[in-house]
Amino acid sequence: MYSYRIEQAIRAAAILHEGQKRRGKVPLPYVTHLAAVAWIVSDYTDNEDTIVGAWLHDTLEDTDYTREELEEDFGHEVKKIVEAVTEPKEKDGKKLSWADSKEAYNEQLKVGPEEALVISAADKIHNMRSIVEEYHDNQKAFLRDFPGDLDERALRYQNLSNILNRRLTNDIIAEFNHVYSEYKNFLGHVSKISPNQNL
Repeated sequence: MYSYRIEQAIRAAAILHEGQKRRGKVPLPYVTHLAAVAWIVSDYTDNEDTIVGAWLHDTLEDTDYTREELEEDFGHEVKKIVEAVTEPKEKDGKKLSWADSKEAYNEQLKVGPEEALVISAADKIHNMRSIVEEYHDNQKAFLRDFPGDLDERALRYQNLSNILNRRLTNDIIAEFNHVYSEYKNFLGHVSKISPNQNL
């Protein structure tokens, strides 16, 4: 699907995320992730607001773009969608830990619109698929590039999976579950080479 608003979202995403790189062995321009998420979303819906939201889903989290600017440029519905998939960085004036930020994100999805759930599923599909493909034969590099507790990482994904499987009616959930299964198997292999992990 292509429209003037989607073209404007592509341009906004490219400008707002200019210079940002995707974490991984190859530091690809971040916009490649946004394009992948938008294309995955487009496989499962032709709703324009959802596709626009997919292109812009990280703007509030990773750029200086404000909620007011987002609403002015793309409307209230897109703002509502993007807000639901934006990880909170602080609460009551206090900076949230990585784990608390992920948990707050999951709490938002429990009440967020269906469109946000579709984008969240597509976002995680691309993240998980990229990791499994890039680090399948070099799991030590994954531990280096993505430090942190594997059990904590697995728990956050499981919590998200529970929410998506409970609330999503869109067919994207089948693809999410397939990729998530591969990702869990990957983490299991990684845990075997890391003596401090107990997945």
